[in-house]
Amino acid sequence: MLETSARLLRLLSLLQAHREWSGADLADRLGVTPRTVRRDVDRLRELGYPVHASPGTGGGYQLGAGAALPPLLLDDEEAVAVAVGLRTAAGGGIEGIEETSVQALAKLEQVLPSRLRRRVEALNSFTVPMLGGHRGPTVEAGTLTELVHACRDREQLRFEYRDHAGAATRRVAEPHRLVFTERRWYLVAWDVDREDWRTFRADRITPRPPHGPRFEPRKPPAEDLAAYVSRGVSTTVYAAKAVVLLHVSAEEAARRISPSDGVLEAVDEHSCLLRTGAQSLDVLVIHILLLGFDFEVREPAELNDRIGEMAGRLSRAVEGTSGTGR
Repeated sequence: MLETSARLLRLLSLLQAHREWSGADLADRLGVTPRTVRRDVDRLRELGYPVHASPGTGGGYQLGAGAALPPLLLDDEEAVAVAVGLRTAAGGGIEGIEETSVQALAKLEQVLPSRLRRRVEALNSFTVPMLGGHRGPTVEAGTLTELVHACRDREQLRFEYRDHAGAATRRVAEPHRLVFTERRWYLVAWDVDREDWRTFRADRITPRPPHGPRFEPRKPPAEDLAAYVSRGVSTTVYAAKAVVLLHVSAEEAARRISPSDGVLEAVDEHSCLLRTGAQSLDVLVIHILLLGFDFEVREPAELNDRIGEMAGRLSRAVEGTSGTGR
């Protein structure tokens, strides 16, 4: 009996690991006959696991979705990854799932082997999330789900959208994809009334169903949607824009510059271009200085003038402080 139970668990693990298995492959992995595999599959079905079988030489076994969530078998790395992911979700980002994430994490930690529990506890004890003032606005889980379903079903989305000043407008859009940065969720969609692609912050969206009708998907505005959104939120929306050559590799610059702060383009192994924006040239100068890298302004020329003016002001302040000190 113990041997049969262990084999059933092994069979379930194999079915969860890959989309489809042939009966011969399963028999070989389990060290049994194809007939035994068929009996074990029937036992899994009796336990509520929806195992589908396709006939013929090219057929096989596949674990389908059932009415209830069956127990999952995870290997060591998968279990640790799920635990860390649940802890991150519990920290926020999507409103309404913090409590359920904590509950799921508690259930998982209860059944983790001690060796894995120690790894998860170490990760929890020696990592600190950067929240507080740097935490982005949360999105209701229901809103995010509704947006994803509209993208999947290719269904026009009706919603109310609030701009940065809080003014609301009614919009109709053909949703394409959701893009997530370290702080915010964005919806890339074709705005039906404006006849152009737009990027909407998900936390400013309030769905107003009914949605529809269905639409034929358009060619997306870019192959790399993450870069497209990054350009939009870090550069395009601002009145002051700049292209700056940073004397540092793109890899090192990316450690300090997030996609929502600017778009990086490697020039060579020692330098990269930064495309960024801000509300004014003065704010742009401060933003670039705080990066902590040596740089050259490529455009606009006015930015160099503002840097010169601010450098003179800083020099005079230092000279004044030195004089007072004497």
